Amino acid sequence: VRFEEAKLNADGVSGIAWYPIDQVPELAFDHSQILEYGYRRLRNKLEYSPVAFDVLPDHFTLGELYQLYTTILGENFSDYSNFRSRLLKLGFLCDTGVKSSRGAGRPASLYRFDADAFAKVKDKPLVFI
Repeated sequence: VRFEEAKLNADGVSGIAWYPIDQVPELAFDHSQILEYGYRRLRNKLEYSPVAFDVLPDHFTLGELYQLYTTILGENFSDYSNFRSRLLKLGFLCDTGVKSSRGAGRPASLYRFDADAFAKVKDKPLVFI
């Protein structure tokens, strides 16, 4: 589910909010274990599957994609230029030809995930990062 599409259902419950993964308050029952398991699975799936594109908007900058990876995997997983060149070499990111004017500095190119191009290579061993 894309973040902007997720809705918090807080009918009659207080304290419902989004938290950074390292700041989640104490949870009831085995919910901390469930959260940790899901987080581990997400970290692992980022390395071999296109799961990142399920949470990004349809058109995104490489900076936004990099920010998603660093948020989940940690600041030191890769430098931006190596990350960028590795992902572009995989062949399933398409430059839309549109520039984003979000943020300061030079406008960034917007990309989209090409599911058809990915389908051709999905059965081959891939390393996304």
